[in-house]
Amino acid sequence: MTDSKIIYTHTDEAPALATYSFLPVISAYASTAGVDVEMRDISLAGRIIASFPERLAPEQRVDDALAELGELAKQPGANIIKLPNISASIPQLKAAIAELQEQGYDLPAYPDNPTSEEDKDVRARYDKVKGSAVNPVLREGNSDRRAPASVKQYARNHPHSMGAWSPDSKTNVAHMSADDFRSNEKSVVIDADDFRSNEKSVVIDAEGSLRIELVGDDGTTTVLRESVPVRAGEVVDATVMRVAALQEFLAAQVRRAKEEDVLFSVHLKATMMKVSDPIIFGHVVRTFLPELFAEHGDVLAAAGLSPNDGLGAILKGVESLPEADAIRATVAKGIAEGPALAMVDSDKGITNLHVPSDVIVDASMPAMIRTSGHMWGPDGNEADTLAVIPDSSYAGIYQVVLDDCRAHGAFDPATMGSVPNVGLMAQAAEEYGSHDKTFEVPAAGTVRVVDQAGSTLLEHTVAAGDIWRMCLTSDVAIRDWVKLAVTRARATGDPTVFWLDEGRAHDANLIAKVGEYLPDADVVGDSTGLDIQIMAPVDAIAFSLERIRQGQDTISVTGNVLRDYLTDLFPILELGTSAKMLSVVPLINGGGLFETGAGGSAPKHVQQLVRENHLRWDSLGEFLALAASFAHLGESTDNKRAQILADTLDRATGTFLNENKSPSRKAGELDNRGSHFYLALYWAQELAEQTEDPELAAAFADLARTLSDNEEQITREMLEVQGHPVDIGGYYHPDEEKVWAVMRPSKTFSDALAALA
Repeated sequence: MTDSKIIYTHTDEAPALATYSFLPVISAYASTAGVDVEMRDISLAGRIIASFPERLAPEQRVDDALAELGELAKQPGANIIKLPNISASIPQLKAAIAELQEQGYDLPAYPDNPTSEEDKDVRARYDKVKGSAVNPVLREGNSDRRAPASVKQYARNHPHSMGAWSPDSKTNVAHMSADDFRSNEKSVVIDADDFRSNEKSVVIDAEGSLRIELVGDDGTTTVLRESVPVRAGEVVDATVMRVAALQEFLAAQVRRAKEEDVLFSVHLKATMMKVSDPIIFGHVVRTFLPELFAEHGDVLAAAGLSPNDGLGAILKGVESLPEADAIRATVAKGIAEGPALAMVDSDKGITNLHVPSDVIVDASMPAMIRTSGHMWGPDGNEADTLAVIPDSSYAGIYQVVLDDCRAHGAFDPATMGSVPNVGLMAQAAEEYGSHDKTFEVPAAGTVRVVDQAGSTLLEHTVAAGDIWRMCLTSDVAIRDWVKLAVTRARATGDPTVFWLDEGRAHDANLIAKVGEYLPDADVVGDSTGLDIQIMAPVDAIAFSLERIRQGQDTISVTGNVLRDYLTDLFPILELGTSAKMLSVVPLINGGGLFETGAGGSAPKHVQQLVRENHLRWDSLGEFLALAASFAHLGESTDNKRAQILADTLDRATGTFLNENKSPSRKAGELDNRGSHFYLALYWAQELAEQTEDPELAAAFADLARTLSDNEEQITREMLEVQGHPVDIGGYYHPDEEKVWAVMRPSKTFSDALAALA
């Protein structure tokens, strides 16, 4: 038997807690196939600690596990199971730093306005940790996300609630004008000022590097990025969002929400788009509360309080200022006089503008659509909403869904079809790789992208405060993406649609490459007879929605951002959550990355555990990813037992769903730990009953019998600890011994697993 290894990631919040319960099951079962399961800590706290080894005692230092896994992902033997992690906003990052400092870690504070070289170095290290720092490093392949048949069937048999839609709903999406986006890539767009409208795109024909510079109106040249490596065939995009147009647009939407008597909400991706979107969020806060910044802006700035961090950070930060009462009064007045704000927590007074990472577009928009087009208002009631998504690149797809629900009513999970996704994300493709090439322009002038010969490839006229960005998409990633799309089309026979807009500069270049690679059997294999089309996103979603309502499936083939949006949108409508998706990343060099759903890391689940020792996290995503991981091992290393583990786990997961052993939301009922017991029981039973490997069957027959005979005892041990507060020794960096004790309350279950291992 070939030696095999699975890397299981330790992340954050609820999935990290669940790992302490589920990992012993995985390790015990994997050991019977000669598979080692190793943990790597890529949690927010772990990444912070790894960033400052020279400041820490030897026993406090940790390896840079993320960098290690980034290199591993490029190796053919990689097999990584990646759980959801925190994509930290600045408030979250500061909170994690503070907790670690309290635990005795000599970490520097996050410098908001670094001036010294030391502060700039500290800020640069922390900035590598914030936002979506993990996924671009690990995703050395493109994405294949879909609902497994057992999960889809369960959703049909047990449809989740969907709010009824009224044809008179006033809920809409607002985005910046894009009337002249549909110019060719060399056109200069001057009167539509969002990212999409100003995008320009070129294809690189030789390996080299590019320089990004700002030529000021005063004649000075400032290098924004000295060297951006590029590869032959790479698509290079540049675009700008003009702050004057953004401010004008936002002011109009505040007025519109007030006039239409709907909630005002803004939907951004401040986690993944960690440079641009917090700035945009800050402009929303400024626009909604103009008096606050007119009257107190200097005081707030002097205190280091930025609207980019949200209203919550401002209100907390002014507590010690002499102007605190006046500032709070101005905020209250602005909120009272403006349109009603959508709320994150109406009971606690937490608005849509409190924390930039609280309302993330890919999760918040499907939740709103599922709830009759409503969000929660300050009065604690649901209401129609104006969803402000400033950039027009992808906002239009949500308006199509809203209009479809207005016309045809809510979707029916019992009958609706599915929209699996093939997503272009390898090698930090497209916007999600733009962080280090995104700038808030310091002065008016022209931003240029210049090649090694000094020729200007792309340029934009800019004003101070404009947000300029550049992103890359490698030819290797595009080829692999087209190949994966054809593979899925061939496997399913379903219509397969590339969501590309010929009127968008970047998409026009991708359309040309898709057209080149689709007929090339050496690249994609045989695509004869497959139904593969290219449509603009608004047309593609209309086509997909029509088929969904007929119970038909349609494969979406999208870029990186739409991959993120659609793999939340459709699963939330179909399954009630995106955490139940199978998410496989076939790595370009032959390895496998298996992601456990797309539902975030569930901070409220942690709060409930601490409050009443009940963890409602659903590990179904982990079950699905683990089965795919074992299957990959079975195929890549010819480990027949690993394949048996995969097949039996698939069947056990089906039983788990049919028996309704998912965690309850209520304390005193089955939770995450109990769900792991039942998965282990059904998996052991499947392994005991399989006939491909009698020795393996015999090994699991004893365990299956032990677990079955002790079901009542084990569940009692797991239930009797609930209903009381527990101490886990920290939020971002809990005490391992305490968490092990909390997450493994059944000695009977632990002893049974130990006997197998």
